[in-house]
Amino acid sequence: MRARTEDVLRLLDNKGGYDTTFAPAFRNAVPKAQFDAIARQLSDALGRPTGVESITAVTPWSARVRIGYERGVLNADIVVDSTAPHLVTGLLAKGAEPRGPQVASVDEVVRQIAALPGRTGFALAKLGDGARPLTAGREAGRPLAIGSAFKLVILAELARSIAAGERKWDDVVTLDGSALPGGGYAQQPKGTKIPLRELAGRMISVSDNSATDILLFHLGRTKVEAMLPVVGMTDGGRRNVPFLGALELFKLKGVNGGALGVEYLTLDAVGRRRMLDGKVAATPITAIPRDLFQDKKPVRIAELEWFASPNDLIRTMDWLRRHSEGPAGAELRAILSKNPGLPSATESWSYVGYKGGSEPGVLTMTFLLRGKNGAWAALSAGWNDSASDVDLLKFSGLVGSALRLAAPN
Repeated sequence: MRARTEDVLRLLDNKGGYDTTFAPAFRNAVPKAQFDAIARQLSDALGRPTGVESITAVTPWSARVRIGYERGVLNADIVVDSTAPHLVTGLLAKGAEPRGPQVASVDEVVRQIAALPGRTGFALAKLGDGARPLTAGREAGRPLAIGSAFKLVILAELARSIAAGERKWDDVVTLDGSALPGGGYAQQPKGTKIPLRELAGRMISVSDNSATDILLFHLGRTKVEAMLPVVGMTDGGRRNVPFLGALELFKLKGVNGGALGVEYLTLDAVGRRRMLDGKVAATPITAIPRDLFQDKKPVRIAELEWFASPNDLIRTMDWLRRHSEGPAGAELRAILSKNPGLPSATESWSYVGYKGGSEPGVLTMTFLLRGKNGAWAALSAGWNDSASDVDLLKFSGLVGSALRLAAPN
């Protein structure tokens, strides 16, 4: 594992070895030109790679790694083939954290987030049995586009249905051959059976869009919509009806230069629902441009998206926390914590649940946190810029500082 991680480090430093590091399946999925482009983006943001800082085993053949750069650290998951010559079969970047002067207070974090171009929001709250007192915040009640954070509402409906005895985590969904957006199930044949536990885990931990749409339509769009006020989506909740699937959003934004979305926006809720079930459903997935989002330009993020305020997302995380108490909810809490968002958050908090969301011009990060003293908190921050893409490194660095500063001693 260390040898292969060192090989990846050399590749990130433009020192060659692509064919002798990655397995054929990986090379097919991520051609060398694409890998090199990602390596250049990392170097532009972080400087030159400096070394492997840590390797934490997950299984005998997979690990979480931290690769140091001059101005930051790249977090990634790596998977190595168990058979010789043990080539890398999986490599997934999980975010970068900048180095530099530490921010001195949460209030300073809030001020720096407020100074970013576009629109931002921030909320940090203590959680308990009663009201959620806001510890720090700015524009905490203003809805923003949230990207994949909408998947928390789907998870909440699944948790509700399981608690009500309507479903079990071990229940399976049988694929019916419907078109799916990109993800681990898009190429699976009709008749494939997938447990709800697996779908929910991938939807949250790696934001798998195919798992998301399978769950959304298995649970029922209107059932998920009914959960919006239940989990506390009051600020932006009404804008999420009809509740879009991932593939539907891609069609609305991309087909015919966005013409499908323009037509959709002229309709009321009834007309939109009819259009989703008719014209949008009938539009082939091949009509979506393959280069949608590749130019990093925001596409109608103020109109076609999922919307919530930082307060909405904190209330949603709090609902999930309260419904994950006791043995019956252990699965839910485990799913939320599969990906901590910023791995450094686990250094300051004993439990970290997370869901983020992004597309060009959109970034949101929401955390459910338990301090080492047992106290619960939640943090949610969002950034929208309709004019240009947002700076993930700068934003995640500020949020990481807030997580460190807010942790109970």
